[in-house]
Amino acid sequence: MLGLTMSLSPIADLHAAELRVIAGGSMTGPLNELGAQFERASGHKLVIHFDSTPNIITRITSGTPFDAVVVPADVFQDPGAKARFAPSPVADIARAGYGVAVRAGMPKPDISTPDALKKTLLDASSVAFVPASAAGGYVTRVFERLGIGEAMKARTKAQTMPAQIAPAVAKGEAELGVFLVNVLIAPGVDLAGSFPAELQQELVFTAAVAADTRQAEAAGAFIEYLRTPAASAVIKAAGMNPG
Repeated sequence: MLGLTMSLSPIADLHAAELRVIAGGSMTGPLNELGAQFERASGHKLVIHFDSTPNIITRITSGTPFDAVVVPADVFQDPGAKARFAPSPVADIARAGYGVAVRAGMPKPDISTPDALKKTLLDASSVAFVPASAAGGYVTRVFERLGIGEAMKARTKAQTMPAQIAPAVAKGEAELGVFLVNVLIAPGVDLAGSFPAELQQELVFTAAVAADTRQAEAAGAFIEYLRTPAASAVIKAAGMNPG
């Protein structure tokens, strides 16, 4: 805690502000923890709206006021959304790979190779993930690469937010959860493993300040905090890789 206080001491001198933050749903766990720490150390207040990538893009491009974002890098590929970000500071905060989860206590299926993953997916009666998201888009592309895109449509138990995936599996509403590994590390489920190397990819979450914010200094301080060793420890504990 002393290390955290020391790492944040420069920003504690800033005038207290209320920061409106838009963030990817898969960052809910670590950002709630880091946000609370940042508020205590800086005096600023964070109001964080978590959402899926398509909804984030709609929110940003529709003119919704915000001060900072911590969102999938895919958001920056949208010209309308990118135009609303200041050129700096922009920083990669966290990244996570993909995996499969089962209900706690159930046998863990083999997903060690593309063929094994394909068989596991086809053997499953249902699979929970968030199709309308950056991570869900990649999961869908993996299904297509495995040649089972059409077959998986009937097995998909679509969720609207990442936090719903693990509970759906834990309750038996879906046999498998397929998404970012950090989302699948949750009560009631066991991580069966990560995607095989041939199909693995990391989703990067990037932070930026709004171009029209009146709280640029405080927003910049928040982003800098997310890159501190103390923040990196929280990100790692959540099952993600910093930066």
